[in-house]
Formats: sequence, structure tokens, C-alpha cells
Amino acid sequence: MRRFTWLILLTWVLLAGCTTNDQPSLIVSLVVDGQERAYPQSNPITVGEFLTQVEVELGTLDDVTPPLYTQISDGMRVTVVRVSETEDCSTTDIAFQERRVPNEGLPPGEERVVQAGQSGVEETCYRVQIRDGVRQEPVPIRSTIITAPVDAVVSYGPTGELDPVQIGGTLAYISNGNVWIIRGSSIDKRPLTTTGDADNRVFALTDDGRQLLFSRETSSEDGGTFNQLWLINDTTGSGDAIALVPENIISADWVPGEENTISYSTGEKTGEAPGWRANNDLWMMRIDTNSGESLNARSLVAASTTGLLSWWGTTFDWSPDGQRLAWVRADSMGLVDLSSGLFNTLLTYPVFNTRQPWSWRATVSWSPDGNLILTTVHGLPIGSESAETSPAFHVAITETAGAYSADVVENAGIWSKPQYSPLVAENTGYIAYLRARDLSNSISGSAEYDLVVADRDGSNARVLYPAAGQAGITADAPFFTWSPDGQQIAFIYGGNLWVVDVESGIANQITLDRGASHPVWTR
Repeated sequence: MRRFTWLILLTWVLLAGCTTNDQPSLIVSLVVDGQERAYPQSNPITVGEFLTQVEVELGTLDDVTPPLYTQISDGMRVTVVRVSETEDCSTTDIAFQERRVPNEGLPPGEERVVQAGQSGVEETCYRVQIRDGVRQEPVPIRSTIITAPVDAVVSYGPTGELDPVQIGGTLAYISNGNVWIIRGSSIDKRPLTTTGDADNRVFALTDDGRQLLFSRETSSEDGGTFNQLWLINDTTGSGDAIALVPENIISADWVPGEENTISYSTGEKTGEAPGWRANNDLWMMRIDTNSGESLNARSLVAASTTGLLSWWGTTFDWSPDGQRLAWVRADSMGLVDLSSGLFNTLLTYPVFNTRQPWSWRATVSWSPDGNLILTTVHGLPIGSESAETSPAFHVAITETAGAYSADVVENAGIWSKPQYSPLVAENTGYIAYLRARDLSNSISGSAEYDLVVADRDGSNARVLYPAAGQAGITADAPFFTWSPDGQQIAFIYGGNLWVVDVESGIANQITLDRGASHPVWTR
């Protein structure tokens, strides 16, 4: 009996010892779903393991403090915040802006609404967190223009008086997307179009000044086209424009010596900069001037991707008699053999890398007799720069039979655009070109140039405009043209059309609307 009692006592002591070892050494408090509860714990597990043990399921966004990887400790307070997110979107109006455009077709001070303004619509979406049922401040995550605003366009007649200037022949230009023409006197300038959609690609007068070829932008609804050719058949009359068949035009011009006949090069609309890709082709077409229909169109140069940077396009230019055709690519120029379509090279030069979605092309100016071509060539490096980034651009002359070529003006600048004058007297005349003031910065739109006149071999060069101390002609508007008698030059300065007398250097401002470009002057 005594032995049995001892066994019972021993068993109790052992059990008592076990019970003492299992007593919780940690107390953890848990706050979740609006309640707080204490949990005894005997093992130092992580917060994540603890939540699993007490069967708390976590949502994807739930916020746990302290972090799940933290080891629990006595007296720790674990907080679970239930988090959900929603997205709210709302729309707001975008106010339209008013754009004021000077229009010399209106009397001074008169205003006219050209286009009514229309507000746009913008959708803004916000991410909203809800933490334990409490909505937090929204956080904007994206904005989308649902409808773009349309500017209100108000044209007004500019104030100010300009001295009248006699204009021999026909001087045409583009102003704020419209075709304008001047005959006789600068005070008699008048618009031939009012739609504001001339795209500046094509702008060409016939030699007698009566017909004008130009291109217009097409609406975005015409998904596969970016422009179309138009004809003003009689610039002396009402100036009614006739739509022609060709579309997606890179360049076009009248063919000298061929009545109602044009040549044109085409491209394709693309979704990548610059928005089109040239076909490097050339077509010749006679126009029905009553209907605009195409008569006996034929291919002169087949479409191709030959040549460096061909996506920008090969440009073409007819000789004064229409018997020869010059071509220009990114690194060379020459003549097209019109019987075979083959390209014969006269000049080569390093391609110029613009590092932008455009590619430089030289201009072509034929001498009056058609034996010489005046152009710009890209020069070799001046210093340690690579050939394709050289800032050197020279005015050059090449003989069309290939007998010789020579640089006549060194480092004139990329936008020199040299031009022969018409003959002033028998076998005499000039050249004119733009000369960069800073060769290292001749490319940007803000680069400044001087208009220079020289003898045909480049000698006796003198700055014709502007005068010393005045701002230069900017590279974003490097446009000028000779008068038919070779006595004057029309050019763009400060956005306006000016005419300067070659002998006296007297310059006169012709327009006030600051939107002029692409002057063309013929008989």
C-alpha cells in the first residue's frame, strides 16, 4: 500500500512538471476585423506563421504590422488592416484656346471668326484604397484625352501701312496656308484660296504666271492619303482651284515647254515619323484644265528603294528647256537619262546624318542656258568629327556634261539654297545664296543667315540683307526667289514677305501677317 502511494505521488510530480513546462511564455495580441484578442504562445514563430495558426486569411492587399517575416515576442501587437482597391474615373472639360491670325484680306482692325472653338473632354482615372472600410484619398493614375479641344480661330486685318512696291510679273506666295498673288503693285495682293490647307510641298507657277500648281492637306478621314494636287488654272481671274487626280505627292512641278503638263513624285502614308515614305518615282501627266482629269500619264522613273535614306525621297528638277532632268539624293546628284531612265552621277558627297526624322537634300538651280547646275554639297570634316556630322556645306557648280565641278563658296551652310538669276544683260547675271552666320549652328531653325549676291563664279560677294546689327534670316524660313528681270529678290524675313533691289540694296516689306513662305516669281 505504501509502495502504491509512492507511485501515485511520483506520477503526479512528473505530470506537474510537464504541465509547468507547457505553460505559455508569450502573449500576442491580434487586431483584425474590428476585434482585438490575446493569444498565448509557447514557441517563437513568425508573424505569418502565427496568423496561419490562428486561421486568419490574408487578402492580396491586406496590410500587416509588423511584417510577416518578423518573429513574435511577448506583448507584441499584430495588426491586420483589410485593404481593397477600386478605380474611379471622371471626365472634365478642356477649355479651348483662341488663336488670332492676321489676314491681309481683311480691312485693318476688322475681325472674322474662321473656326468656332470647341471644348475637349479629358477622362481622369483614380485609384482609391479602402482600409478597414475607410475610403482614402484618391490617387490619379492616368489621364486620357477623349476629345481634343478645337481652337477658336479669329482672323483680323493687321494695322499699319506699308509703302507700295512695283512688282513686275507675277509674285505668288503662301500665307498661313493660303495662296496669295501679287501683280503690278504690292498693295494689290490678293488671296486665291481661303481654306488654309496648302501644305507647302508643291507650289509652282508656269513661266507666264497664269497657272499655279499646289498641294493641299487631306483630312484625317481620308485614311490612306496625306495630300492632293490642285490647280489654279487662271491666276488673273477668280482663282478657283480644281482638284487633280494625283495624291500622296512628295514633289511636283510644271514641265517646261510642255503645255498643261506636270511631273510628280509620290509616297505612301505611314504610322511612323515623318508620317510618309517616298516611292522615289517620277510621273509625267498632261492635265485636262477643265475637269482636272489626267491625260496620258506615264512613268519616267520607276519606284525604288535605291540610295541612302531613300525613305525621304529623290528630288527632281527640270532644265529651263525641259530637255534634261536633274536628280538629287542624300549623298549625290546628277542627271536622268530620259531615254533609259538610268541615273548618271555628277557630284558625290558624304551623307549628312541629321539624327532626326528628316533627311537633307540639296537644291538645284539651272543656269539660264542649261549648261551649269548650282547646288550645295556636304563637305568633308573640318575637325575630328565624323564625315556624316561635318557642319561644312559648300556652294558648288557642276557642268552638266560632266566636264568639271568646283566649290565656289566655302562653308555657306546647310540651307544656302543657291540660285542663278535670270540674265540681266546678254550672258551676264548673278548668283544669290544664304550664308550662315555661325557655321557650327547652321542647321537649327533658329540659325541665322545673310542673303548674299555674287557674280556667277562666286566672286564679288556682298551681303544684300539684312544690314549689319540686324537679326538674320532664320533657317526655319530659308525661302527666296529672283524677279524675272534679275533686278530684285523676294525673300522671307520675320515671317513676312520682303523685296530687295539688288543694285541699291533697298528693301521693302510687302506683308504684315507674319505667315508668309515659299515665294515664287515669274513673268
